[in-house]
Amino acid sequence: MIFRTIRRAVALVLALAFCIFRYWLIRLRGPLPMKRRALWAQYTAKAIMAGVGIGYHIEGTPPTSGLVVSNHLSYLDVLILSAAMPCFFVAKIEIGGWPIFGWAAHVSGTIFLDRTSKDSAMSVADQMVERLTQPIPILLFPEGTSTDGSQLLPFHPRLIDPATSTGTQITTAAIRYVVEDGTPEKELCWYGDETFGAHLLKVLGVAGFSAEVRFGLPHVYTDRRVAADATQAEIAAMREQMTRGRD
Repeated sequence: MIFRTIRRAVALVLALAFCIFRYWLIRLRGPLPMKRRALWAQYTAKAIMAGVGIGYHIEGTPPTSGLVVSNHLSYLDVLILSAAMPCFFVAKIEIGGWPIFGWAAHVSGTIFLDRTSKDSAMSVADQMVERLTQPIPILLFPEGTSTDGSQLLPFHPRLIDPATSTGTQITTAAIRYVVEDGTPEKELCWYGDETFGAHLLKVLGVAGFSAEVRFGLPHVYTDRRVAADATQAEIAAMREQMTRGRD
């Protein structure tokens, strides 16, 4: 396990270094439009996941526009969903200050939210309305935090409003972690007081770690509370079906 952790840590550093180099190589040709930024993030996510040995399986059709709402188990969800489709994320502002990963979030077009500021929420909503006109979906974690996967938290409707108020389609995405040796999913989730470094080392040391992603069908809602409740119920049902399929 120690050797596997070291090998994957080296692979992670090399993948990050190469992707950063690739970004600046592309950047030399001129400013990157938003779509190119999302495509760079997808390439980077795939390279990192391949390097650290995280597999993923997709069911359903990833959307090419609109709002995507998903359950949230850890920061790994960002890699997994980025690998599944080019997209923009809405993330808490603290992530923007993370070394390397924060920079990557900035250059890939992430929209940052200060959860303590009403002005920030209004600004994020305005940015989302503008981005929803582009042929790249926005990814939102409406629970507002990552969990141990045992149950979904209520979905916050506030940032679903940019989609419902503009008649934009909303697609659900359910994520589930699977470890071949039967390790419970919650052992790979990042929640509570566990530090980022400790969790990352745990992930790097796990053998046979993969993720399953299931996309639902797109729907248009006119009420944000109805949309929040309906998508939360849909993802909960998909997660239950995915779990039963593994049992």
